[in-house]
Amino acid sequence: MNTLKTILSVAAITLITYATQAQIKPINTKADFDAGRAKIDSLDAQMLKTIGERERVVREIGIYKAKNHIATLQPARFQQVVEKAKEAGKKEGLTAEFIEKLMNAIHEESLKLEEPAAMHNE
Repeated sequence: MNTLKTILSVAAITLITYATQAQIKPINTKADFDAGRAKIDSLDAQMLKTIGERERVVREIGIYKAKNHIATLQPARFQQVVEKAKEAGKKEGLTAEFIEKLMNAIHEESLKLEEPAAMHNE
């Protein structure tokens, strides 16, 4: 549950950062304000759908790793993922610190999903 809270907190920060970095229409009226909130709701839904899809792939990878006796934790691969994310995040105006926290939270949850697959196939 703590990981979920971290992911959602990071997601909220992502949306705030996005709003400050992206070229968006200034909010001058209540209608603009409401539209902004609706956009945030839509972005939250998209983000959570994407994370859910990612985690479903992680489960499948966990099953493959278990069947093929591959260690769940792959530090070199994770470092590659973080570095790619930092590069992509920089292009979006996101700090390396933020991206690292986000990816660590996602990775922590991913490892939890892979472990049961490994234990199930032993």
